[in-house]
Amino acid sequence: GREPGNRSRKKRNSTYFIKCHDLIQQLRKANEENRLENRLKNYSRYKLLIIDEIGYLPITKEESKLFFQLIDKRYEQKSTILTTNIGFGEWDEIFQDPVMANAILDRILHHAHVVSITGKSYRMKDHIKKKPHTEQE
Repeated sequence: GREPGNRSRKKRNSTYFIKCHDLIQQLRKANEENRLENRLKNYSRYKLLIIDEIGYLPITKEESKLFFQLIDKRYEQKSTILTTNIGFGEWDEIFQDPVMANAILDRILHHAHVVSITGKSYRMKDHIKKKPHTEQE
């Protein structure tokens, strides 16, 4: 029969959150150590993978290929949430390879629900409310 511990372990492993830069670094390191396939399988086991802050830091052509392999492995198998403040039209600049950017977007957008959020950053809201401090002599 099923043990309660196994069920909770499965639930606990169903979602994984990672910043894009950290993900890319891990894929690159795994590739250098000939462990890429194992790393891709690891990220593919999650029902939901959340990749945060795509495009904040540059991604080389080689890293783009690694990212594509992950997206391709999850494509039509598992759910993936991506966050970015970069429009899709600029993704060829992020990934420094228009062909790879299009291949990534093709798989991402095929079954996607795109949620666009407009407005000021929630991180800045407290700072914007405060008036600038002025010194008086």
